[in-house]
This record gives sequence, C-alpha cells and structure tokens, in this order.
Amino acid sequence: MSQVDLTITELPFHLVADELERLRANTPLVHVLTNEVVQCFTANTLLAIGASPAMIVAEAEVADFAAIADALLINIGTVYPARLQAMNLAIDAANAAATPWVLDPVAVGVLQYRRDAALAMLAKKPAAIRGNGSEILALAAALALNAEATTGGKGVDSTMSSMSALSAAQQLARATGAIVAVTGATDYITDGEQTWAVPWGHPMMTRVVGTGCALSAVVAAFLADAPNRLNAVAAACAVMAIAGERAVECSDGPGTFVAPFLDALHVIHPVQLRSYSE
Repeated sequence: MSQVDLTITELPFHLVADELERLRANTPLVHVLTNEVVQCFTANTLLAIGASPAMIVAEAEVADFAAIADALLINIGTVYPARLQAMNLAIDAANAAATPWVLDPVAVGVLQYRRDAALAMLAKKPAAIRGNGSEILALAAALALNAEATTGGKGVDSTMSSMSALSAAQQLARATGAIVAVTGATDYITDGEQTWAVPWGHPMMTRVVGTGCALSAVVAAFLADAPNRLNAVAAACAVMAIAGERAVECSDGPGTFVAPFLDALHVIHPVQLRSYSE
C-alpha cells in the first residue's frame, strides 16, 4: 500500500457548523438497515441530531422505501441470507434513485461470508464507508488481494489504530470513489486526496454498544443532498465526537452515558460550534 499522506488538516469548526445547519434544515429521511443489536439506539441518535429514521427491513418493502429515502445505511453486523437480500435490493433501488448510501463493514476481517458480501457491495459504489481501523484495513486488503486479510480485528472491536489504517483508507477511497472514514482515537476522513482529522471524542464511547453503528447512520444523514461529501462525512464524525465529550462530563460510566449523549446531540448548535473557531 502507498505511504500515509502526512498532509492532514484538522476539520475546522465552522465547516461542522455549516453541515449541521444544513442537516437540520433538511430533516433527512434515513433508511436504516443495520444490525439488530443497535436499532433502537441508532433511531434515537438520528432523532436527536435532527434526522428522521426508518427501520424498513422486509424484502417486500425495502426497494420501494429506499427509492424515496434521502439516504441509506447498510450495516452488515448481523447479516444473514434474508437480510443480505434485502440490503442488496435497497442498494439497487437507492442507486437507481441517485440516493447516497453508506457501508458499515462490521467485522469484515473476521469471517468470509460477510467479507464476500461487503466486497460485492463495494462494486455497487457506496457514497461513504465507515469503519474502525481493523475493518478498513481488512476491506482494503480484501479488495486488493481477494484473499483473507490478517489485520488485527477481533469481532466488532478494532486492535488497529485509525492512523495505522489511514493509508488503507486513502487507497480504498481512490479505488471505490467513496468517502472513507476510519474511526478511532482520532477519526480520519478521506476522499483519497484530501484528509480531514477529527481529534475529539472520548474512550467511553467504545464501552457503549452501538456508538460506531449509530455514527454510520449519522454519516448517511449528513450525506443527504450534501454539496461536499467529504465535508459532510467529516462533520458527522465531529458532531458525534463532540457530543461524546460533553456526555462524559455528566456520566459516571457506560450505564449513565447514553442519556446525556442523546441530549448533547439534541442541544448542540451551529452558533456554539462557530464560536469555537473565534
């Protein structure tokens, strides 16, 4: 793989403010096909940030709904044959309607079934890919080599840092045309040429099931009608990270984190974000 591009810029707050303001003005309808562990948390996260979630999963309905949604999330966390069929139907309908869709390749480096599914989905041109370091490394290696990648994943958790996966993310973005967000202690968001860094957030977010999956849904929400997809994906990561920092200040641990996190997403305001740049 190519060397890491060291010309990385921290995402400015005024861009985050602009993107959040745009999202709330649009109230995008996000079609969510996510893993069954996190559906409620994901829906609440989208509502808190100002989007409208819909968890339509039946094979008989997904194509019709994906065609009218503003964005689509595909998360392969609990993929199985019927769900995979529904996902592909939704992707095809979204593509036909020019609706942006996001791939979250959960644990793609661990098992062949989901790796094959993710590779087939890459050919259908996601607008964005969001994963942790291990997932992005595995997906990039599988795309390049069509072989099993030993990249340090353990289930849904990452044993690789986001920086160690940055070169793979840039390569993956260039190969697919997608915006790639590799998340970790610092999130890196790249189109293969330009890379934004989002150095915020808190480790507590990794102790609550669903924060990463919910982030992928928020990425989809920000992509709806986005004039600049790189900025939109980076802003999604930033808003979630900033809300995580604020939530930790009034929580004692994972059990008391979720409520203040949703509250922080709800009250975060573009005016506040712009003030950070002054």
